[in-house]
Amino acid sequence: MRKFVILAALAASLTVAACNTVEGAGKDVSSAGRAVTDTAKDAK
Repeated sequence: MRKFVILAALAASLTVAACNTVEGAGKDVSSAGRAVTDTAKDAK
């Protein structure tokens, strides 16, 4: 459990560092949503 918490904190810090602004975070989330949608459409 402790390793999971450490890995989650590391992943969160890397995510925050990757997108320096709220706008950047929104774009990242939007592009991830598009990727999931496209994958779901391809799987049909």
